[in-house]
Amino acid sequence: MNITFKKANDTFASEETKESSIQFDQTESIMDLFEELNSMIGLDKVKDVIYEIYALIQVEKLRKEAELRIDSHSYHMLFKGNPGTGKTTVARIVAKMFQRMGVLSKGHFIEAERADLVGEYIGHTAQKTRELVKKAMGGILFVDEAYSLARGGEKDFGKEAIDCLVKLMEDKSDDLVIILAGYSNEMNFFLNTNPGLPSRFPIQIDFPDYSLDQLIQIAESMVKERDYALTELTIRKLKEMILDEKINEPIFSNARLIRNLIEKSIRHQAVRLMGRHTKLLKQDLMLLLPNDLISIASNDLKASNIIS
Repeated sequence: MNITFKKANDTFASEETKESSIQFDQTESIMDLFEELNSMIGLDKVKDVIYEIYALIQVEKLRKEAELRIDSHSYHMLFKGNPGTGKTTVARIVAKMFQRMGVLSKGHFIEAERADLVGEYIGHTAQKTRELVKKAMGGILFVDEAYSLARGGEKDFGKEAIDCLVKLMEDKSDDLVIILAGYSNEMNFFLNTNPGLPSRFPIQIDFPDYSLDQLIQIAESMVKERDYALTELTIRKLKEMILDEKINEPIFSNARLIRNLIEKSIRHQAVRLMGRHTKLLKQDLMLLLPNDLISIASNDLKASNIIS
């Protein structure tokens, strides 16, 4: 199944708590949101699943108008995949879509992690979890690296957070969608830690790693947005660095790697240009050369290199 909305140009998106809340523009239409989804490079199967959910909701409305039987549906989801594969970006789009379609009353997006759910003493975890769910009512609660809730020992409060979430999902299912995200293998293990989890997350979406060509598309899109450009030799070196990273790193960080490499190359380009004593042309200010691309693992340039 393919989404048939018109496509836009391809673009790329004690414990300390990191909970964040995002309120979205309420003027975007469903078509705008599908264009935003379609503009993401790759993720074809992910887009198909999101469209299936949209189609189901629309047809259920038509069945209701025709006085036909409609069943209740749970839209809680699991997003599984490596870092930088678009999980958070897609979750934010889903929040906006669900608000426009009437599934959620507010459509806001609460992003949380283990520290936002797990307390420091008996009873604290349930309290924190209930408060977080209360904030998320009417929108989406997105818990990243959710598998970390199940990693502690017998005395760890992470499992209490899981139990509390399962109960709250049952009690407050009308105006709340919970999306748990994390690495594929870890999330599969996480599902087995509580017998009530698999049935409460009927929508499970795999976010595959990007291909080499897709990552180059993402890189070109990122530099274009910033008014920079890559030379052919720079693209060739970037491909080599991506392949090297895929081989040598146990967890490949996809678009996150590309963003880090591009941002670092822009800093290095600035250092290189500061060392020139001739007038800089517009092209000089835009082009990122192969020598500007430095591995993430490499040390930053020393301050002594900045001044010639």
